[in-house]
Amino acid sequence: MELTPRRAGTVALVALLPAIVFGVTKNPLAGVVTAVNVLIISTVIYLLMSPTEGGHGHESNHEPDHEHEHTA
Repeated sequence: MELTPRRAGTVALVALLPAIVFGVTKNPLAGVVTAVNVLIISTVIYLLMSPTEGGHGHESNHEPDHEHEHTA
């Protein structure tokens, strides 16, 4: 099974269940803060694992572009 960004974000959101239970049974403010933290962490996991539009900006030949330095 491949770990896709969508699946990783969904698994991270499972942590919302104990946060909600904690907020309902113990301390509502702490439950809200915990739930917000879980949402932030889930979003970061999703964004870190998802592909980027431009890649990393690396060329296939691994040589820097010094075209402007070679003009006479």
